[in-house]
Formats: sequence, structure tokens, C-alpha cells
Amino acid sequence: MFDAPDSASVTGVPTATPEAASAVDVAFAAELATGAGELLLKLRGELGFADPKALKAAGDREANDYLLGRLAAERAGDAVLSEEGKGEAGRVGTARLDADRVWIIDPLDGTREYSEEGRDDWAVHVALWQRGLGLTASAVALPAQAVTLRTDETYAVPALREGKPLIAVSRTRPPAEAEAVAAALVAELVPMGSAGAKVMAVVAGTVDAYVHAGGQFEWDSAAPVAVALASGWHATRIDGAPLQYNNADPYLPDLLVCRPDLAGPALEAIKGTH
Repeated sequence: MFDAPDSASVTGVPTATPEAASAVDVAFAAELATGAGELLLKLRGELGFADPKALKAAGDREANDYLLGRLAAERAGDAVLSEEGKGEAGRVGTARLDADRVWIIDPLDGTREYSEEGRDDWAVHVALWQRGLGLTASAVALPAQAVTLRTDETYAVPALREGKPLIAVSRTRPPAEAEAVAAALVAELVPMGSAGAKVMAVVAGTVDAYVHAGGQFEWDSAAPVAVALASGWHATRIDGAPLQYNNADPYLPDLLVCRPDLAGPALEAIKGTH
């Protein structure tokens, strides 16, 4: 079972079943994420960092155009939910609610970090949601780190580190919930950039948990959560409820991704803050 314990919804649909994904879909998701990342690196090199606002806007626009163009050409029958999408490809779209296959994408996760010279904690997210299965084929590219993590590869949970556990949090607004978990686990908070970079830091074993409660949307977490669950990491909302995708309202404000052995204590600590 790839999903977090008790993470199926009342309809029985799990957050993710990556084992049900086709090899073709996973390869396509990884190709899309990697390709958009290469485009973003090229654009970063061409525009430089003198005008961060212009770099952010260009990155969002060009990566989104690339991904939507590839999806329209090669997966014309599938629906799309993109952070930068307009109309049916954006948050107001309704066609995806009746679709059997929906690509949930974040063309540039971590625009702030992307616009800062030397930072590598930004990402590209590509996830496929399938009716009755939840998230399946997914990939997260970390272009500046030259790596793409995907749901058909295993990233094993390592042995518990010596010393304090490490908890990834936002660079600007670590939530009270994260501070409560840090106190309960006698852990250290580690500020990082994009949501995708933080979840992938958990999967890589660089940190032990990521706690977020400051507001997110489905595209912020879908692909990273699928990759994490595929390797047996814990991923739920901060009250332990399942993460569900392709909702009419894509707002999905909180997230806990961590080592399975830390999930119980973390959830208990978070409960004490509410």
C-alpha cells in the first residue's frame, strides 16, 4: 500500500496509487518536468537576475506555455489544472471535474528562489490524477540540482539520523504547527524555498519532515506528495486527514510529509495547537 495509513476518503479513493500508473505516463511526466526545467534554466541564464520581477513573470509564462503545449499535443483527451492556467486549464475550470484523467501542474514552484542567483530550491511539478485512483504518474524536477524524482523510482526511508531531527519550513512564515512539532521532537527548523523542494528534501533524507499550514493549492503538493507516497513516506493534511485532489476548489492549505515513524508524534503535537 503506497498511501498513508487511513488516508482513503469516505468514497474509498486513496490520495495516490502510483503502482497503478502506466510506464508511459510516468516517463511522460518526467519528460515534461525535466523539459520545463531545462527551459527555465536557459531563461535564467539569458535574462539574469537584475530584474527579479521580469524573470519570475517570464519563467511562469514560458514554462506554463511549454507544459500546456505538450499536453495539448500529446494528451489532448486529458484535462489540466495549472497554477498559471487560464479558463479550463486554471482554477475556475470545470471540465476537469468530470474527467477521468487530469494533469495537475505547477510550471514554476518557488518563483522567489528562481529569481535569486545561486538558489537551487525551486521546482517543476507534473502530476496525473486518475478517477478512482487519485494521483498516479508524477514527477518533480529540481532543475538547478540536475535531478528529477518520479513515482516509478524508489527513494527509501533512511535510518533515523543521529542528533536532532530536521523539519523543513517556509523561509518567511514558519507556522505555529511546525514550531509545536519541533518542540515535541526536540527538532531543528530548516528554512527552505519551494514546497516541492521541501518535500523532495524529505524524500532525499536531507530533512525528516515538512510541516506547512500557511495556505497552498493542489498544484503546490500533488506531484511531490505522489513521489513521497510512492516510496513509503507519510503524507497527509496536518490533522491526519487524506490529501484529496481534483476538487472543485483547488485550495489545499496544509500538509505534513515526514518519516512514517515521526507521523504519530507530529500529528499529536499539531493537535495541541488547535
